[in-house]
Amino acid sequence: MRIVVVGGDAAGMSAAHSALRQARAAGREVEVEVVEATGHTSYSACGIPYWIADDVEEGADLVARTAEEHRAAGIRLRLHTRATAIDPAGRTVTVEGADPEGATDTIRYDELVLATGARPVVPDWARGPDGALLDGVHPVKTLDDGALWRDLLARAETAAAAEGRPPRAVIVGGGYIGVEMAETLVRRRFSTTLVTRSRVMGRLDEDLGARVAEALALGGVDLRTDTAVDRLVSADGEVRGRVRGVVTTDGRHVPADVVVLALGVEPATDLGRAAGLPLGTEGGYLPDGAGRLAPGVWAAGDCCEQAHRITGHRTFLPLGTHANKQGRAVGAALLGGDLRFPGAVGTAITRFVAGGEHVEVARTGLGTEEAVEAGYDVASLVTEGTTASGYMPEAAPLAIKVLADRADRRLLGVQIVGGPGAGKRIDAAAAALWGSMSVDDLAWMDLSYAPPFATAWEVLQVAARRLAERL
Repeated sequence: MRIVVVGGDAAGMSAAHSALRQARAAGREVEVEVVEATGHTSYSACGIPYWIADDVEEGADLVARTAEEHRAAGIRLRLHTRATAIDPAGRTVTVEGADPEGATDTIRYDELVLATGARPVVPDWARGPDGALLDGVHPVKTLDDGALWRDLLARAETAAAAEGRPPRAVIVGGGYIGVEMAETLVRRRFSTTLVTRSRVMGRLDEDLGARVAEALALGGVDLRTDTAVDRLVSADGEVRGRVRGVVTTDGRHVPADVVVLALGVEPATDLGRAAGLPLGTEGGYLPDGAGRLAPGVWAAGDCCEQAHRITGHRTFLPLGTHANKQGRAVGAALLGGDLRFPGAVGTAITRFVAGGEHVEVARTGLGTEEAVEAGYDVASLVTEGTTASGYMPEAAPLAIKVLADRADRRLLGVQIVGGPGAGKRIDAAAAALWGSMSVDDLAWMDLSYAPPFATAWEVLQVAARRLAERL
């Protein structure tokens, strides 16, 4: 059997190695070939902001497994090679290498795995007349992006020092990457402005999101919410040369030496779309639980929409944890295994630690708007507490919002904003959601207690109990 994988990061390499393990266990011969457009494989994109902040010494430290290690394991790996077309009927992939002539090649497959991931959203205003990004304007998605950002920030710091002022940055987008890059830039002593079309951490309910916004503002970030960027300003006053600022839709000019594009990502599904493969409402592939998309074609990772375990609907939840699990399931299924990716509940976590502020942000399940749209009769409550017993020096404030369905008391979602130690409480809530527990079940779960870690009644359970009492 000849397996071709398009995409050599989390999902693709997980699928490749899973298939090899299954084949060896079954005594079968398989050939696995991976096509990767960049020069990198199997790295932590989520660690890139911390590399830019110098918490991570080198980009190589973010690589889980090198190209040489993949090849030593028996995978034929083509780097700097882009898949340009697929023919599901003929079972071939057309690829183009990085050589100057742009020579193409056709690869035959028995089974094809699409693991092309997601690409950053880049608005038209970020590009010049030639379609290229203005110097100093870039997203944060790949290892190459991380290396570029380290260079951009160093140059901005040098230029600003020569002018006797602090370097200036504008972040466009208030989601996870926007918040993480705000931390990075404030810590690097940039004058930092965050512009977002709606509000900070828009996937949180507004009452919890406001707490995050307050922490960012206290930490030194100039927040411009309900604001969009109209255009860029460059050194020559036009969209050429190095960026010098942004103009927002309300006509205000914000100076900038660099502009971070943190507007989210979208599924990279151009290959499948051109081949007529089915796509969901958010543009992602729609594989079944094993990862099968069409006869001989499989898909895994951030190019896919996945089943939400609460609503049962397909949704786009790009995250490396899901991609690795989906890839593992696909690799097993290719050889007849019975692994299935069982869906997700939308668990996510991040932080902002800068300017004397430390706030952790986590969520799982549905927010209020999502739950109402899904047809639930939502009851919710915000409970405040501390991360440890109040008499302990490490006790920090936190707020927990619990959402449940009035009809059957089923837990629908949990959101947490608080100080050091607050965020990972979300995992207990995610486990309760995974098991379709009620808000009462969460209130009575056997969770750990010791004064440095929690209060005798764990605040997550206090929050669940108080909501249960109101239902």
